[in-house]
Amino acid sequence: MTFGRHRAEVSRAAVSDSDSDRPLLRMEAISKAYPGVVANDDVSFDLRAGEIHALIGENGAGKSTLMAILFGLQRPDSGRILLDGSEVVISTPRDAIRHGIGFVQQHFSLIPTLTVLENIVLSRHFGASGRSDRRFCLQRLQSIEAEYDLGIDPGANVEGLSVADQQKVELLKALILEPKILILDEPAALLSPEDVNQLNRILRRLAQRGFGIILIGHKLVDILSVADRISVLRRGRNIATLDAGDASPAVLGKLIVGDLKPFPERSAGGAHPGEPIFVVRNLCVAGERNTLAVEDVSLSLRSGEILGIAGVVGSGQIELMETIAGVRPGGSGAVILAGEDVTRLPIAARQARGLALIPPDRHRDGLVGSLSIADNLAIRASRRQPRLSRWGMLRSRVVAERARQLVDRFDIRGAGHQAAVATLSGGNQQKTILARELDRDPKVVLCCYPTRGLDFAAANAVHAHLRRICDSGAAVIIASLDLDELFAVCDRIVVMQGGRLQGELPRGASEAHVGLMLGGEAAPA
Repeated sequence: MTFGRHRAEVSRAAVSDSDSDRPLLRMEAISKAYPGVVANDDVSFDLRAGEIHALIGENGAGKSTLMAILFGLQRPDSGRILLDGSEVVISTPRDAIRHGIGFVQQHFSLIPTLTVLENIVLSRHFGASGRSDRRFCLQRLQSIEAEYDLGIDPGANVEGLSVADQQKVELLKALILEPKILILDEPAALLSPEDVNQLNRILRRLAQRGFGIILIGHKLVDILSVADRISVLRRGRNIATLDAGDASPAVLGKLIVGDLKPFPERSAGGAHPGEPIFVVRNLCVAGERNTLAVEDVSLSLRSGEILGIAGVVGSGQIELMETIAGVRPGGSGAVILAGEDVTRLPIAARQARGLALIPPDRHRDGLVGSLSIADNLAIRASRRQPRLSRWGMLRSRVVAERARQLVDRFDIRGAGHQAAVATLSGGNQQKTILARELDRDPKVVLCCYPTRGLDFAAANAVHAHLRRICDSGAAVIIASLDLDELFAVCDRIVVMQGGRLQGELPRGASEAHVGLMLGGEAAPA
């Protein structure tokens, strides 16, 4: 496979040579520090018109802080920003929008009960000082939708849209504000390979029309397939900017973290499964509009085994995992943990019996951002950890000491255990959840998108912890959209499609087989 293929020809076909080299944006010597952490250390970054410039690095490398400064969400301690050669001061997102900067953030900010058009009207009203009436917004929306072939119905309710279509609505919200520069933070994190290809086609078309695009991402193959240039941040510094045609996953990986292979494969003899510890029988779960999100699913898991569940968004993966964990009520079927039927038990009772859940959305379901790392680590205080509380009150000294130990053990990088968890990078937030759940010595760990939005160094750390808990006799189920991850980590893979299991594949099966099963075909004989 040749990386960096024909990007310059594709993305700049409609941009003149002089325009393509024009410095649309320059960020010079940007520095930003928080108590105990230097997020950006004398960082310089530039963007040309008609260019897709990727920004990559470990979680916590400073990417989000740099873009927050550009969009007015943070103020730099030092440095300056130049647009079209003139220095500007960006103190708020409104300033950024007025200067022609749009931001498509990783976590959607849509109101699900409203229509696409209503979300656009709200965005236009609060984001710009120009016209924001429905008629104007509808005309602009239809014009943008037709120009970029997004295929979005303005009258559709957002809650009924797929994840890929919601991503397009977020893009529409940014485009209707008429930006010159677009920042996209992990836009492909929850998209299927087909949806990623469609998103890349849209980004190339935007670049052809002269937009400057800053793309934050972690999956190096996807980055290399669409970017023109790539800048690598490490520990808050910009250590390299190179043309994508001169890069490869190995080159970028070494720049990011040194000699580290993404998703190192689990050796064939790495797992020694014992007796069945977990069984799901004929599970059915209600979905939207009188449909079944999970239909007649049965599976079993042995101690020391990692089982992968492959599927696209909406295939039933998350509904299955949440039902097993007790978060979502099940319709029929049985869940057996260590020989005990826990189907009707509440969440806390299942956890007390050894079930742990890494939720799909760490911000919504896994953490309380305003609380400290120590307090988040103590959220699951229970009968398995009586030393953390007494008479219903947390013992602050014990909680703090345990937090210090877990921060060291799981390499949670931040400004100390008393720092608010919202100040951590995505990878360190995920490590916080993992530390809390695995410290309870669970029998079965349910992982929903465990490395979503993580760089491969952080992903490797997550996988290493999961392997260790398996080696101690626990069993792990991983639901992931990333086939590379499942093939590297799991002993077996089952495929879900339309709420049903399409079949099971052993270690060594081909990705082509999984792709066919994701499309609805039966497992190969």
